[in-house]
Amino acid sequence: MAPTHTEPQPQPTTAPGKSMTLSSVPAATVDALRAKYDAAGQGHVFTFWPTLSSTEQAELASQLSTIDPARVNRIHAAAMAASRVDPATASIAPLPATAFQSSTSVDAETMDKYRQRGLAAIKAGQVGVLLMAGGQGTRLGSAAPKGCYDIGLPSGKSLFQLQAERLRRLQTVAGGTLPWYVMVSGPTRAETVAFFEKHGYFGLDKDQVHFFEQGTLPALTQDGKIYLEAKHRLALAPDGNGGVYAALSTSGVLAHMKQHGIEYLHAYCVDNCLVKVADPVFLGYCLDRGAEVGAKTVCKTEPDEPVGVVCVRNNKYGVVEYSEIPKELAHARNPDGSLALSAANIANHFYTRAFLERVVEIEDQLEYHVAHKKIAHVDLATGSIVRPEKPNGVKMELFIFDVFPFCDKFAVWEGERCDEFAPLKNKDGPDSPATSREAILDLHRRYLSGVGAVVEGDGAVEISPLVSYAGEGLERFAGKTVRAPCQIDA
Repeated sequence: MAPTHTEPQPQPTTAPGKSMTLSSVPAATVDALRAKYDAAGQGHVFTFWPTLSSTEQAELASQLSTIDPARVNRIHAAAMAASRVDPATASIAPLPATAFQSSTSVDAETMDKYRQRGLAAIKAGQVGVLLMAGGQGTRLGSAAPKGCYDIGLPSGKSLFQLQAERLRRLQTVAGGTLPWYVMVSGPTRAETVAFFEKHGYFGLDKDQVHFFEQGTLPALTQDGKIYLEAKHRLALAPDGNGGVYAALSTSGVLAHMKQHGIEYLHAYCVDNCLVKVADPVFLGYCLDRGAEVGAKTVCKTEPDEPVGVVCVRNNKYGVVEYSEIPKELAHARNPDGSLALSAANIANHFYTRAFLERVVEIEDQLEYHVAHKKIAHVDLATGSIVRPEKPNGVKMELFIFDVFPFCDKFAVWEGERCDEFAPLKNKDGPDSPATSREAILDLHRRYLSGVGAVVEGDGAVEISPLVSYAGEGLERFAGKTVRAPCQIDA
């Protein structure tokens, strides 16, 4: 048994002569909840019910009503079974040519065809944007949600503002409106909403921004029993970025999409500072291929780069973590010298609404991943808080790419890393504010050079996303000299 230490838990108090068994929760509701949890073998969550205050009973009942214990049992059983499968037994192969295209090998005419098709879908009101923004900026040394972070650009714009302004510019170019579905987590929701409100939704129409919350699952013992964090509260944990699929349904986002004729969704993570929000080229490519799901990737920099790779796994589309790829295969190359497994996953995806609706129906077939964790909990016998020193239970999460094997029509678009991908993960060193800032400023210099401008000086050159989404709108600088440092604003 893992070493633990316990702390006494404060007992609820009541006024003299007032019974703590009186509850504001209707008896029928309590009976129904008890029956549901007893049937699932999780009736222990009511262990302390008679000792709780009416407020605490109401809180516990409210929490229990949002969880399906039978579903929790199914997920735990499937996740534990999957965790016992040796990854080395998987067959791994590169993507077929029919499902892959690189931006470096596409001629200008085809690229424009994709762009125009994507823009047409946006103009027709068929495209929505999903931002996964549930993360906190803890590793950056910030207590605020990561999207609020200022990477140090001359403009001082946060990640949220940069992405909102790219969206606004794209709406101007396409002539349509893009609903923005922002997935937050419990700890980040209030602060994220307040940040948007404080900044006037960054010039977007408030009605086109929709916040919804990432799901959670109970933390469990190794044999699948739900832990209590307190006598009146379950121990919950986020269900991974793959929890977005269930959250889209339970939050009403899928219903909103259907009601408003949104057929396609572009999804991305908040911490990619170069992300092209609702990239019309990527959209157009996926539409041209008739894809249900699309993944945007960048080329791996070296065989041992620690990134997951989009590939074919056990004869189905999927993502293999770098640690699961045999060394010989990781170093294998094509006749032209390129890596055979080169499609680095950057969590940038396209979906049809029809596929997202189907995912809701196949959730029981998805393989959740098990993370063995130290989980503080209430000892059911003593009521004391236990804080284990070694892992004593499991948390389960789904990755966003875990639905790929269920997709029949899949398409992968490989973009240029220097144009598409600059993740913000660390306070210093690689993938830090400094590298993200450098990537954006370098891209903006190249935008100007691309229209024939000459940039002099070593200072920062920043172009507002309201001026240019992807290098367009800068033709007036052709043949002119731009002296750094400077900001080009709308």
